[in-house]
Amino acid sequence: MSETRNACLAVDFGAGSGRVIAGEQLPGGELRLTEVHRFGNRQVRLGDSLYWDFPALFAEMTEGIAKAAAQGFHILSVGIDTWGVDFGLLTRGGRLLSNPLCYRDSHTAGLPEQLWSDSDEVLAHFAECGIYPIAINSLYQLVALKEREPEMLDCADTLLFMPDLFAYFLTGEKSCERTIASTSELLLADRPEWNRGLIARLGLPERIFGKIVEPGTVKGYILPDVASRLGIDYEVPVIAAGGHDTACAVYASRLQSDGARQAFISSGTWSLFGMEIPQPVCTPAAYDSAYTNEGAVGGTIRILQNIPGMWILQQLVAKWTAQGTFEGYDKLIAEAEAESIDSLIDVDDPAFVAPADMSAAIDDYCRNHSLAVPATPAEYARVAIRSLARRYGRAIDGLNAILPADERPTRINIVGGGSRNAFLNRLTAEATGLEVLAGPVEATAIGSIALQFRTLGLA
Repeated sequence: MSETRNACLAVDFGAGSGRVIAGEQLPGGELRLTEVHRFGNRQVRLGDSLYWDFPALFAEMTEGIAKAAAQGFHILSVGIDTWGVDFGLLTRGGRLLSNPLCYRDSHTAGLPEQLWSDSDEVLAHFAECGIYPIAINSLYQLVALKEREPEMLDCADTLLFMPDLFAYFLTGEKSCERTIASTSELLLADRPEWNRGLIARLGLPERIFGKIVEPGTVKGYILPDVASRLGIDYEVPVIAAGGHDTACAVYASRLQSDGARQAFISSGTWSLFGMEIPQPVCTPAAYDSAYTNEGAVGGTIRILQNIPGMWILQQLVAKWTAQGTFEGYDKLIAEAEAESIDSLIDVDDPAFVAPADMSAAIDDYCRNHSLAVPATPAEYARVAIRSLARRYGRAIDGLNAILPADERPTRINIVGGGSRNAFLNRLTAEATGLEVLAGPVEATAIGSIALQFRTLGLA
């Protein structure tokens, strides 16, 4: 009879794809990862709105859990992480009111500027919440919903962020995990509590903001009827991993920091650039540097910037793949490194948020700024990669400006898929003046699984 393979499952939803990964703890503490299921994720436009296909994503998640059971894993627990800010609304009876809107939807454009038109007011708000106001944040999504479809909020009984929403339909239990809730701009900076005063001032229904739980909390157990459909005949807890994927990745980075003052770049569609610190920094200088304070595993703070990371390159590759001309990332990156075009774009420019054609957006930007226009895929890739590295340089300057000299980072750990880009890693070291430690690629899954083992008392 084969030995039972005890494993914790990390369900990791990214903006472009998702996967279910089984993690086994081997003798000596080594972690063995097995990718059980991988699936695509996409936004769907209906009318003038951009949605996530939540039912399809839930079906992919449960298929992955069922595959793990069928492959002989004894599932000790499940942890779920996703991108930040987006949420679903439930009725009192627990029905999903609508597919969640995607943060790239245009309905929040201009709202931060409208809401915080007075500089003293925005600084007071930042001092309260510690989150830099950007249009994608949950706060502005809710304000837009209140203006456009107030009847939706009238019908809503509970707000759940994306990992909490997936967990609810697995377990029937409602709670908001702290690291994901902290991306909303609706929590207090110094403690895991809703900013009830702000919620009241915005005219949002206070009833929808429920219980907040810490990473490492058992959110509930997979419902018996769900477990039966998945081929599981035993109790499986769903543990609040760092619900925000970056929180999981930063936890994995912490595990290999060796006590160094280490900044992180969680490199995927977005690059989350920052450092783990004990307390939030909510000063005017932090605001001026566009830094934000999000929750981390263990009650610490991730002070970071949201940077459009591999997004531009991913969109270029998607176009070339559709045209049948893409020959793989390794070849593209090597050719980009050999090119000489020196044009640099501002990766934060709104023109690159959701263009119909990313290469055309780059062309227009270069022409408008009297820069050489790229002509080949390698040149486009070089422009995107060099521009991102320059942006990292600005990010480290901003971080150093708001931290005392003895707390500034001495190296950067790049984790996630983007850590495989050796060209970008080298340029990042040059732009920041810091040593760059690359990997692990699977930091998000490692962080989720390591936290689950710790919660279960097995690590």
